[in-house]
Amino acid sequence: MPAISFQSVSKTFPPSRQQRAQGKTGLRALDGVTFDIQEGEFFGLLGPNGAGKTTLISILAGLSRPTAGAVHVNGFDVQAQFSDARRQLGVVPQELVFDPFFNVREALRIQSGYFGIRNNDDWIDELLSSLGLADKATANMRQLSGGMKRRVLVAQALVHKPPVIVLDEPTAGVDVELRQTLWQFVARLNKEGSTVLLTTHYLEEAEALCNRIAMLKQGRVIALDRTSELLRSAASNVLRFKTDGQLPWEIARNARITGRIVQLPAQNAHEVEQLLAAIRQAGLAVEDVEMRKADLEDVFIDLMAGEQTPLEVAR
Repeated sequence: MPAISFQSVSKTFPPSRQQRAQGKTGLRALDGVTFDIQEGEFFGLLGPNGAGKTTLISILAGLSRPTAGAVHVNGFDVQAQFSDARRQLGVVPQELVFDPFFNVREALRIQSGYFGIRNNDDWIDELLSSLGLADKATANMRQLSGGMKRRVLVAQALVHKPPVIVLDEPTAGVDVELRQTLWQFVARLNKEGSTVLLTTHYLEEAEALCNRIAMLKQGRVIALDRTSELLRSAASNVLRFKTDGQLPWEIARNARITGRIVQLPAQNAHEVEQLLAAIRQAGLAVEDVEMRKADLEDVFIDLMAGEQTPLEVAR
């Protein structure tokens, strides 16, 4: 039995009054999403902004109802068996939501109470220690920095020891120390048997942590495979260099450009020579030239740059 099962999940948001007046009839955020996550997997869900990731997580958590399809967590239907399904889940949301009237330890005890759990201070102490919050246990939530509040959200999601952990952009806007602390702890829980579903824009995190990955584009799954297989499907090498000025269009259209850094797919030494010759012929100087293996970001960019298949507006 899968830990998480998405079965033909679709979600259509109704139009606003203004949209109806303009003759528009709605937005389909998800269109027939189907895949399973097996028990004990570390699974990545990737996609650009607006691809439907957070909508899918909201349906999984029971916060939104699908227009069609079904979602199960350890066999429990998230709609028909909400309480049972919710006990299986520990969800870390994107937003920093907290109660300003309690300190950190009190917040974790209250969260435990929502699941009928008492006298679990030993586990709370372990969470505080593992997430670098031990010295903040008596601090009011209002006194914490954004990064510390993020740590508390993780602790709240784990306080009832859920078998399935859902991390929705957990390291967005946080420092390197928190990222390392969080991943060490979550990796430990995964090794102990917890199933982890991660959404992130840090693709190097997904590449390092996730055994399998699904990629969403405009509400549809466009890739679903083991991370190693996705990497194997990419171009074998990437040419990386720095330059000033404007690249010729025929080269720039295939490049990933970040400031002065340019990265281009290159299959072999002959192709590298041709690219560099064309760039120099355009009057540009190059420096810090190197070759590297393709990474998950290269795969992601290739897939997202593919032929557009906009969803039909629901009628």
